This record gives sequence, C-alpha cells and structure tokens, in this order.
Amino acid sequence: MPASAWWEHFDHGADIGVRGIGGTPAEAFEQAALALTAVVTDPAGVQLQEVKKLQCEGPNLEALFYEWLNAVIYEMSVEHLLFGHFDVTIDGGRLTAALSGEAVLPERHQPAVEIKGATYTELRVARQPDGKWCAQCIVDV
Repeated sequence: MPASAWWEHFDHGADIGVRGIGGTPAEAFEQAALALTAVVTDPAGVQLQEVKKLQCEGPNLEALFYEWLNAVIYEMSVEHLLFGHFDVTIDGGRLTAALSGEAVLPERHQPAVEIKGATYTELRVARQPDGKWCAQCIVDV
C-alpha cells in the first residue's frame, strides 16, 4: 500500500463513517473498503487465502462508491468473508475489483459488529485541496 493512501473511521451517532484517502479514486475506494473490514476486525489479521472478483457500475463516482461498498458488504455478509486487500480499477462508470481474504473465523477474527449497508449519508467522493481523493459515507451497523 502506498504511504500516501490510508483509511479512517469518523463518528456519526449510532452508525460509523468510513473514509478512504488515496492518490486516485480507485485508491480511495480500496482504502474505504479496508475501513469496512476494520469496522468488523483488524484487517492485518485477515489472511489472503482466496480472491473474489466484483464488478459494479454507477453514473458518477458517488453512485459507484455506494454500489462498491454495498457489493463488498454483500460478500462479507452473505458469503461470510473478510477481506484484507483490495485491487480496484475504475474505467468511466465501471469498477472491477479483486478482493483478497478468507472466511470469517469467529475465534480468531472476533467480529465486533455486522455491517448492514452503505448509506447516502455524508456520501462524498472528491478531490481534496492537497490533490488526494477522498471517498466516504456512513455505514449502517
């Protein structure tokens, strides 16, 4: 991971905000997805044992980000997977990604909460004054 990209959480009442920062929108999306994992468990403890491929589309970056996070949340919830690495490519309104991770092991991952979905609350994908891209929204937990 480039030193110029990172993720963080931000407070929002009973829910939680996820934010990814990167040199490109794709990097920001990757970091925001790591922030999703970090809501549940420490991403560093997720072994990269299997790869899932995802595709989604959106008419603009905000809609694409919303679709992206909900696609990742779906894989986490329905397939009972956690991801520790994301490789995202954005081409116009289409996103393709490889998600690397493993099945949830409650005794090792000690999942804190289950994420229900991304929301439009505080949804934003934009270039910041420093040139970095920020992708963020509130997720329902």
